Amino acid sequence: MHFEVVGKIEQIEIIAIGGKIRDIMRLRKQYGHGRWRKLKGIATVRLQNGSLVKAEIHWYEAHGIGKKKMKIKHILG
Repeated sequence: MHFEVVGKIEQIEIIAIGGKIRDIMRLRKQYGHGRWRKLKGIATVRLQNGSLVKAEIHWYEAHGIGKKKMKIKHILG
């Protein structure tokens, strides 16, 4: 599902760091070494059809590399 984050991501929590991330080897191979963290937060997103919804999103992030592999886990309404 393609989407765009509109505004600020709130209630950010760390889910996993470094070796605790299941996909850490793929992240390092694809984007490079870094201090990888898996995070989740709540944001307003614009879906492909143009509608705005509040959703829980998950993504990976590393210093100097940025946010990667963002995905919607739950639409909150």
